[in-house]
Amino acid sequence: MTDFTKLIDLASDRIGGRAVSCSDDFFAPKERMLLPGRGEFIVGKYTENGKWMDGWESRRRRDGGHDWCIVKLGVPGTVGGVDVDCNHFLGNAPKSCRVEGTRIEGYRPASTLGDADVKWTELLADSPTQPGAQNLYAISDEGTYTHLRLHIYPDGGVARFRAYGEVRPDWKRLRAEHRVLDLAGIEHGGMSIAASDEFFSNKQNLIMPGPSTHMGDGWESKRRRGPGHDWVIIRLGAEGRLVRALIDTSHFKGNFPDACELEGTRADESAADALGSWRTLIPRMKLEAHTAHEIPIVDREPVTHVRLNTFPDGGIARLRLFGELVG
Repeated sequence: MTDFTKLIDLASDRIGGRAVSCSDDFFAPKERMLLPGRGEFIVGKYTENGKWMDGWESRRRRDGGHDWCIVKLGVPGTVGGVDVDCNHFLGNAPKSCRVEGTRIEGYRPASTLGDADVKWTELLADSPTQPGAQNLYAISDEGTYTHLRLHIYPDGGVARFRAYGEVRPDWKRLRAEHRVLDLAGIEHGGMSIAASDEFFSNKQNLIMPGPSTHMGDGWESKRRRGPGHDWVIIRLGAEGRLVRALIDTSHFKGNFPDACELEGTRADESAADALGSWRTLIPRMKLEAHTAHEIPIVDREPVTHVRLNTFPDGGIARLRLFGELVG
């Protein structure tokens, strides 16, 4: 895996990514391409059009053209790399692929995204794909995009499409609409940049939009058998003065932390090992199973990063950090 896969999947349906238009999805609908996981293969499962496939699949082309799909990203952002995963697509994978991006302000019907006035920028030139494999392509582009267009040549199937990058919120709009907002949320540019342990589930789950749906949809460390405690560091989407936190242990019933503590700091560096002195925002407090704990934050000094300490280990479903933007 390459470094860009540690970034946020901007196309994920979990954060609002949608496949809005395509040239053809006769065998398998475009929407499946953005679902979690790598897709599954079910032997003997067919639809009225043919073999059931977990992804997006077009019919065989006979006209010399090629197929494409337009994806509206869940949040605007820069794209550091894409994964065109052809898992389970062996004799029906595309020969190659290409990716373009555009930025659309406000609402625009999907049916008009191919019009001449829409400027598409090539992010990935035509590149070979390998059947049955993740095809990872790094992208060097600093532009902010709201939509991507995946071209496949000439036709075939893609199990999953991922667009990894950095969220670039529309701060002008957010400032106009909100006095207080969740500065840790992925949709507002928050990112979990380090954790002591991610044995059972990924640290990014902690700041995903919406409520946790099951125990795997959170951040959970393994059982600690030695001294110490677990922790996760989150870079806020923007510097802010925090006013309250929501620490949610939903679905964690026999494996929630006994207690937690929240610390904050203000720093220009985004690397976890470059962060300096931490100050206490929420003193160590007991936690309960399967409960959303709402806690006021009295310290109103600006912060850019927070560290959630859990004692000694366990799982947290969601962390929300509501605050006022600075500047």
